[in-house]
Amino acid sequence: MSTGGEGIVYRCIRCGKTSSYESIIGMPDFKCPHCGYRILEKVRPPVVKRVKAR
Repeated sequence: MSTGGEGIVYRCIRCGKTSSYESIIGMPDFKCPHCGYRILEKVRPPVVKRVKAR
């Protein structure tokens, strides 16, 4: 059964290392598995969305 979280990557604000959603969700708290810092940012894909002006 899929949870829909495949491919999501988070970056730690303090150490800058990236971790997958699966490695973070397996821990008791939502924090960086490398340094333990609790503030993570979601890494966005480098796709530019263009919207046509009306």
